[in-house]
Amino acid sequence: MNDKQSQLVRTARVTGIWYLLLAVTGLLGFLIYHTQIFDPESSEKTLANLTDKESLARVRLLFEFGIVVSQAVAAVWFYRLFKSINDWAAWALGIWGMVNAVAIMISAISMASAIEIAAHSTQSMESKLIIIELLRGLIKDAWGVGSLFFGLWLIPMGYIVTSSRRMPVWLGRVLIIGGAGYLLNVVLNYSGVGSSWREFLVIPATIGEFWMIGYLLIFGIRPEEE
Repeated sequence: MNDKQSQLVRTARVTGIWYLLLAVTGLLGFLIYHTQIFDPESSEKTLANLTDKESLARVRLLFEFGIVVSQAVAAVWFYRLFKSINDWAAWALGIWGMVNAVAIMISAISMASAIEIAAHSTQSMESKLIIIELLRGLIKDAWGVGSLFFGLWLIPMGYIVTSSRRMPVWLGRVLIIGGAGYLLNVVLNYSGVGSSWREFLVIPATIGEFWMIGYLLIFGIRPEEE
């Protein structure tokens, strides 16, 4: 293995570490802790949780910080990994990953504001509920609209893999299908389609992401074909 390939493998593994951190903080923060604090149907319940479970709410907020940071840094390292393979697609991957990090940052800002209002504001209960309802909606829609860019960043990632063959071709195809599934899921959601089958649209993305993480950490990246 030459020095250039060795450096590229090291870059791939660092990228894999940041992508793994993104997956872990996302799973713990959004899937496990989020609904323990932010009730999707009730501002009253959300306010009560923020007041009675302030420490847990702050843990949820810290995981949101982790998602923002790991998403942003992963986007930078993916650009570094792929820029010599396909500079245009690497730029698209990095930019769209960064935009998704900004969208989640809006969610983090809203969470921080909700915690402070619930725990320390002297406003009336009615005023608190109105503000919490607004912030709860911002959190939900920051994730919802942000999913557009999460889907978008998977597409150039998959394209680089399939076109360069520096990783398994089917990994790239699954990533592209997963990215398209995310985009379709967001469009259907905001078009008012509420069927539970929409959840199946994001399964390829989940498979592709964990496959990519595993490949980066274990194998890194294949040498360029002669």
